[in-house]
Amino acid sequence: MGNFPLKSYFRSAYVQIGVVAIGTALAGELKINPFDGDIFRIGLGSSAFLLFLLLLRRLPYLITGVISGLVVLLFRTGLDQAFGHGLTLADSVTRHCSAAVYYIVFALGMSVIKRRLDRFYPLALGAVTAVIDLLSNEAELLTRLLVTGTATFKLNEWTFLMAIAMLRTYFVTGIYSSISVSRMRIVQKEQNRRIEQMLSFSSGLYGEVFYLKKSIGTLENLTLQSYELYRRLSDEGQEKHKHYVLGITQQIHEVKKDSQRILGGLIKLTDREVPGDMPLSGLVQYTVHSSQKYAEMLGKRIVFTQKITLDYATANYIPLLTLLGNLTANAVEAIQGQGQVHLEVREQAGWTLLTVNDSGGGFPQDERELVFEPGFTTKFDEEGVAATGIGLSHVRDIVARFEGEISLDTAPGLGGARAQIRIPTRMLRKPTSPTETRLTKH
Repeated sequence: MGNFPLKSYFRSAYVQIGVVAIGTALAGELKINPFDGDIFRIGLGSSAFLLFLLLLRRLPYLITGVISGLVVLLFRTGLDQAFGHGLTLADSVTRHCSAAVYYIVFALGMSVIKRRLDRFYPLALGAVTAVIDLLSNEAELLTRLLVTGTATFKLNEWTFLMAIAMLRTYFVTGIYSSISVSRMRIVQKEQNRRIEQMLSFSSGLYGEVFYLKKSIGTLENLTLQSYELYRRLSDEGQEKHKHYVLGITQQIHEVKKDSQRILGGLIKLTDREVPGDMPLSGLVQYTVHSSQKYAEMLGKRIVFTQKITLDYATANYIPLLTLLGNLTANAVEAIQGQGQVHLEVREQAGWTLLTVNDSGGGFPQDERELVFEPGFTTKFDEEGVAATGIGLSHVRDIVARFEGEISLDTAPGLGGARAQIRIPTRMLRKPTSPTETRLTKH
């Protein structure tokens, strides 16, 4: 059982070699004869063989070349015998053995540069493989000369042969480069999707961790107050009540310890999932993308615009994503049917300003202070149940953690709400490096 993966690998490799050999033999029958007679023919076999080698790097090149050469020799010899070209078996083998030499020499040349293939740019790769192709052609012609006594080519014919080799190899490397780019785009798209999932999970988890930290602080205060009450009752000699209060104090303490264990696990999870930094422009791009999906889910047609005149990397992107995501979600929910949401990032006198404007109904003047109170909401579902998402009171608390401020106003030009977060840039920005650049456009 322990050898099964190894056996499976070799079995798969030999199957792939077989496919390469058969594919090369078949492609080789699509050919042109650039010279008089049938001295030398240029077919798609060599192009297909090169493409196979570039795509299947794990194959042993020399073995692949030997087997492909033998299959080509057998295939062409079989065709001669099947279609009655008047050639004996020996004549057919003699005639086509030089083709087998070509693929063996070509594979040998490719095996020499195999480990350095990724270092070549497409133009350089095309030139190097063209040289290998020319050497392989020369080996084929030399074999044909030794076996059949065929004369060598004239100078103009060699020049034409070199041009064909360059054209053929650059054509193949161009196809290979296109396939490689497509693969990279697919991988990048999948990576971006996973990053978006991770950011969505982490930003949501950050809010929950923030609430849990606040709850632990509240439980700590309750424990101290309850224990203080126990001591007072003990001093007053109220034995019955003091034991009751002591029991409550112990239960609160147990809840606090459980909460701390949960918090520790969540913090480890967030630390593992969100390493590194992110530029402010990346925060805005992700927020817009996720908000567009949210608007589509709600069946709303909302145009998102943005203006970024400040961009720097920050390690605190998860709390910023939590803030921007919730403010933008509020804006989307406030818009009926269709509308517009505008995000802006700029700097003012050492403060980083994050602004979300919408064309919704806005906040009445008398509610602008109340919305920051815990439990306040203006969003209810069809059954009259209040929304359970993060409230502006918690948004304010997260902003306060960074010594910042949040304010509500009327969005200029849109008529809806304008939510603006002001955070000292020093609380977010990484130390400036000599190579750091600053955006003055977008």
